[in-house]
Amino acid sequence: MTVLVGVVVGLLVVACFVAPTLAVRDLAGRLAAYTVLGLLVALGLVLVVSGGVTAPDTLLGRVLVVELFAIAVAGGGPVTATVLWLVDRGSRRTDMELAGQVLRGGAWIGGFERAAVFAALAAGWPEGLAVVLALKGLGRYSELRGGTTRPAEEAPSGGVAERFIIGTFASVLWGCAVAGAFLALTS
Repeated sequence: MTVLVGVVVGLLVVACFVAPTLAVRDLAGRLAAYTVLGLLVALGLVLVVSGGVTAPDTLLGRVLVVELFAIAVAGGGPVTATVLWLVDRGSRRTDMELAGQVLRGGAWIGGFERAAVFAALAAGWPEGLAVVLALKGLGRYSELRGGTTRPAEEAPSGGVAERFIIGTFASVLWGCAVAGAFLALTS
């Protein structure tokens, strides 16, 4: 069973680093994001069947924490982008595109967010989620309130807060899911 877990985690690592290189609007990019999500689900199913594979203080446990940390940070980007793409399809393109421009740096912030979520949960400090979300909300407060540096005619008429909430939920849920896989593997 350990070999199967190793293969699935290895495929997940590769998929997480290939998926961000593809545009989400292209079919290949969406398929890559769905593959990342599917591999995490497959890992979860393997864990349900096998239970814990190793202890966190073994060599395998240490390798898994590094690999799953990379999966949490790199894999959440394509998944979050795909979720936002799915949401954008039903909205007025101009509003959501402008909302994406107002929330500049979202991909970097999301990566740091997933890193902090994974680290907090893997370390057994679930209260860290509240700290991460509070810092993110405070950091984006002015943009969410509409206080942008853009002229009024360029300011988005809607979608900024919705995009922030949806992106945050998708990103945090991905980080939590990967941390849960780590905790299940090392229980």
